Amino acid sequence: MKTFILTAIAALFFSTGFAGRINGIVRDEQGAPLPYATVTIKGTPNGTTANSKGFYAVALTPGTYTLVFEYVGYITIEKTITATDNDQVLDITLYTNDHLMGEVVVQSKGEDPAYRIIRQAIKKRTYYEQQNDSLSVMIYLKGIIRTLNIPKKVLGQKVERDTNDGLDSAGKGVLLLSESTLQLDEIRPRQSKVTVKSSYERGNNMGLNFSKVTSFYTNNVAVFDINSSSRGYISPIADGALNFYRYKLLNTYTRDGTTVKTIRVIPRRKNEPLFSGIIEIADSSWRIYSLDLLLTKEYQLELIDTLRIKQLHSPVAPDVWKTRNQIVSISFNQFGFRGIGSFVNVYYDYNLHPLYPSGYFNNIVMKYDTGYYKRDSNFWKQERPVTLEDDEKRYYAFRDSISALNKNRPKSYYDSLRRHQKISVFNILWNNQQYRWYSKNHTLSYKLRGLLKGLEYNTVEGVALKVDQTLNYTPIKGNYLYDLRWNLRYGFENHHFNSYGTLTIKPRQLPYRNRYLSFSGGKRVSQFNPDEPIDALTNTFYTLFLRSNFMKLYENWFGSIRYNNRFENGLGLNASLLYEDRIPLQNRSDYSFFNRDKRFTSNHPEALQHIPFDPHQALIAGLTITYQLGQRYIQYPNYKASIGSDKPVFSFTYTAGIPQLLGSDVDYHKWAVEMTHEKNLKLAGLFKYRLGAGGFLSAKEYYLPDMKHFNGNQTFYNIKYLNSFQLAPYYAYSNAARFYAEGNIEHHFNGLLTNKIPLFNKLKWNLVAGSNAFYVNKNQYYAEAFVGLENIFKLFRVDVIAGYQPLLKTTYGVRVGLGGLLGSAFRFEK
Repeated sequence: MKTFILTAIAALFFSTGFAGRINGIVRDEQGAPLPYATVTIKGTPNGTTANSKGFYAVALTPGTYTLVFEYVGYITIEKTITATDNDQVLDITLYTNDHLMGEVVVQSKGEDPAYRIIRQAIKKRTYYEQQNDSLSVMIYLKGIIRTLNIPKKVLGQKVERDTNDGLDSAGKGVLLLSESTLQLDEIRPRQSKVTVKSSYERGNNMGLNFSKVTSFYTNNVAVFDINSSSRGYISPIADGALNFYRYKLLNTYTRDGTTVKTIRVIPRRKNEPLFSGIIEIADSSWRIYSLDLLLTKEYQLELIDTLRIKQLHSPVAPDVWKTRNQIVSISFNQFGFRGIGSFVNVYYDYNLHPLYPSGYFNNIVMKYDTGYYKRDSNFWKQERPVTLEDDEKRYYAFRDSISALNKNRPKSYYDSLRRHQKISVFNILWNNQQYRWYSKNHTLSYKLRGLLKGLEYNTVEGVALKVDQTLNYTPIKGNYLYDLRWNLRYGFENHHFNSYGTLTIKPRQLPYRNRYLSFSGGKRVSQFNPDEPIDALTNTFYTLFLRSNFMKLYENWFGSIRYNNRFENGLGLNASLLYEDRIPLQNRSDYSFFNRDKRFTSNHPEALQHIPFDPHQALIAGLTITYQLGQRYIQYPNYKASIGSDKPVFSFTYTAGIPQLLGSDVDYHKWAVEMTHEKNLKLAGLFKYRLGAGGFLSAKEYYLPDMKHFNGNQTFYNIKYLNSFQLAPYYAYSNAARFYAEGNIEHHFNGLLTNKIPLFNKLKWNLVAGSNAFYVNKNQYYAEAFVGLENIFKLFRVDVIAGYQPLLKTTYGVRVGLGGLLGSAFRFEK
């Protein structure tokens, strides 16, 4: 019966066949529109929200209604209107709360009255945070990003533009737009599930999730969580807020019998994760009435320039107030990309006593209803509480026309795509050359890595040219995708030509599972340590300029097959079989720019001279099993996808050298276990660690590539922070021992200390510290401690390290690498 009544009310309210519209613009006293003002039909939960131009529209069946117009920081206005079958225009002007300024009594000691109010709000914070054991609410979300400029180049690289993006020549227009309706269910402690009822999205997924209620009753507020290491921001009514904020009572006014105190929130210090703006507190109950708070780059905001959040709260039950709507507005200007965005959440149909069936809350945290994407434009015209703006209507129309065109592409479309591709000498030599063949049945893509990027120098081959090519075959229909990577290499000093390829077959569906089968074969050059502790560019620099040939190589004919799969329960599997015909290499080049009187070291690692490396064959089987507890999933209508977990990742690896078969000369068995984890401590920073152990169960016959190698580093540069030892030599501790243990720990303070140090806090350079160590036996162990700065220009990290080795003096060094907000996201091609 209740469902029928609610359905009937919704039908009456949203029916457009027998209702007239009341529409207009909500402005301030200077005539400027008030974006996202709230309009409510008094006595009901129904209403609408104005768009960014202040325009609102609400459909009403004939009758008399009182419309309530609200905006944070402004006097609420009520207007009684008689609705008819015809549309009516009702423009509204709202005035700031300054017009209601009451008497502010300053205590004798000079403390602003706002402090008393804030202290009371802090005392009630936990009560309101935990007021409900369970909750269910419907949410309408609308997210839009508008670009104001897109540069032609960034850091010298051309910015590729999609011809179907709908932006003008300067890159101005609607970039992304989506609308959704969903149901949020919560139960204490900290269990929740989101059910997506409908979604209307054009463009790529925005990856910005504002689906939940941003609560300022928590000490640490996560407003704009762009990565897993986000620190969050300190609430103006957090337990320790008085240490971070100053407060000023601006005015007092009464609304529907509730006395409201308007308080200005002022950060005590810059470069801390703090808000500024206005918070309104209801007198006597000390709950949040509304807020209008701002984050800027001066207060630890990263990547975007400003973020403004507004909330209006209202009663949903006796003594229970909840968020009615939330608007988050952003602006950004990075590397020439300028734009603005807004994310509107409208909350309705609160249920404070939902009855959830047993097992309702599980590892599925988001569920998409069947047909969530099938709602047409007529549905959204009725359901959306925020009126579309002109550019949003054009965006939807444009995207729909592109979608219709893609469903029935004429032959001329593919001919046009082929004609507009460019082949240039610059791309071939440096900027990567790509070319695609289009047809109705498939797409064939070819990519050639810039030839100059493949140039390197080492003492074995002299100048070497590596040519990387990738061919991707994507059928329009079919269950599988095909990738062929073909590598060519020629050494100009030893005159060796190598060529090998890898064919990878992977399913089209469920790409998150990283399921594939690959076949590789040919002839190649490999490092003795398969983890490749030094890259070709760094080795080239050290060889030519400092006459230090750290990279140690061997040649091999090989064939391999590998299968990889990640299951939905968090279990991962990687199985491989590798055959290598290994060939030793000797130094062939003695050239360097400087220090020519210095001797190059042998290509055979000097620390391992006692272990011969003659031509031989090796057949090796490997199995790696990984598992991560606490997997969470998104349930789609036809499948579910894992979104990971915040629990540690465990792995077990078993490797066997198989003797005699195919002439194999190796005979050994080794194992390794590992645990890695990242723990976000919010304001206290991000803690990372990797712990491992392993050893050889038997080592009857083995060669240099089969040994356990620790990832040392003898150069100024490092990026394998959690899997390396920054001052350790490359092969001095290589072994075939029955047991070893290793560990890496590091703590990223993320501004915890440096935001109090002048200059560093303005630069947003953050402290990082940690330690790396491994143990083989009492004569073979190594330990180092380091402290550094990261987020330098958002890209770089510099560490100062002290390393200890047995029988040697403590060594010191400096290492430079990538680290910070952007630097930690970089990935390099091999």
